[in-house]
Amino acid sequence: MALWLLLGALVSLVACGGGRSATDTASADVRRLLDRRAAAVLAGDAPAYERTGAPAGFTRLRALPLAAWSYRLIALHGTDGGVVTADVELSYRVEGIDKAPVKVGRTLSLTERDDGRWYVDHDKPARQTGQQLWDQGTVRAVRGARSLVLGVGQSPDSLRRYAGFADRAVPAVTQAWGGAWTKRVVVLVPKSLEGMAGLLGSPASAYRGIAAVTTGEVGGSPRAPADRIIVNPEAYGVLGDFGKQVVLTHETTHVATRTATTAATPLWLSEGYADWVGYRSTGRTAVQAAPELARAVASGDVPDALPEDADFGFGGDAANLAQSYEGGWLACRLIADRWGEVRLGEFYRAVGAHRTRAGAVEGAMANVLGTTRGEFTELWRDYLRAQLA
Repeated sequence: MALWLLLGALVSLVACGGGRSATDTASADVRRLLDRRAAAVLAGDAPAYERTGAPAGFTRLRALPLAAWSYRLIALHGTDGGVVTADVELSYRVEGIDKAPVKVGRTLSLTERDDGRWYVDHDKPARQTGQQLWDQGTVRAVRGARSLVLGVGQSPDSLRRYAGFADRAVPAVTQAWGGAWTKRVVVLVPKSLEGMAGLLGSPASAYRGIAAVTTGEVGGSPRAPADRIIVNPEAYGVLGDFGKQVVLTHETTHVATRTATTAATPLWLSEGYADWVGYRSTGRTAVQAAPELARAVASGDVPDALPEDADFGFGGDAANLAQSYEGGWLACRLIADRWGEVRLGEFYRAVGAHRTRAGAVEGAMANVLGTTRGEFTELWRDYLRAQLA
């Protein structure tokens, strides 16, 4: 009897352990589906993609030059009724651009059909995640000599003009910054301000009047995904060729300096340096390039201190924001004029190499410039009076 009970228990345990829940079965099936869908994207196989579900996304991203594309299933919700929601991590690399994959959260809706197979019905950004460019429409791609421009709702001629500005920005930045950087840029051009905001996962009001921003990892390693320059076509479009070139050179500077820009780097330095490179060799005077600050100085309102990070918020007063950028630019221009352009680059790198924000600027001013923050601030204030008079 004891032996029979033991054998019965073993049979029972084996039976329980060998079964698979509906969730396990669905998860395995969905993983296989996502693998097929990813393979179809990489192969450019429209029929194979359509066999996995909603076909619209394939056409939208077909022009994107991909080196890698894969999905990782994170969680599956609601597996009992043949309709599920999947939390997925999408990883992809753009060929010749990304050294490491871009990883983004996606939410997929799937249905189990009568044939027992799962199909993707909808694919959208996960909550609190920005859109990808193809979420906004069919992507067009233009390769420049040193750039890749991806756009939605833009003509090929328009994208080629962006590529021209980007191609001219890269050598200008390299001449100023030097160093080992990719010397290539990716420019994303959505259809509108709302499209830009969608890519950034922020309200459009935060970027109204902002011509472009650059996204990337602070202090990004050489193995990080490439930075993306994201254009606001409405603000950028009203600029003349000179302004357009300055903007893309400014943003390209952020790409080049990414690995030297860390949490220790104040915005007056990172934005000021980018503006300094943007205006370098243009012949523009301080009054021409810093009109808001020139008006303030002319009225006797000379800033007491270098701009704080909070002064660079896009949601504040436009004149104050302009003065902050101009003040940072003139601080970098002062360093280049007084200590030399090479020393300016050394100062930037020294600040970024500091482990924390506290003491970073002060240490670099002492070690690279041989001055103190207080002395530098007074030099800067005198420089504003002299240059903006």
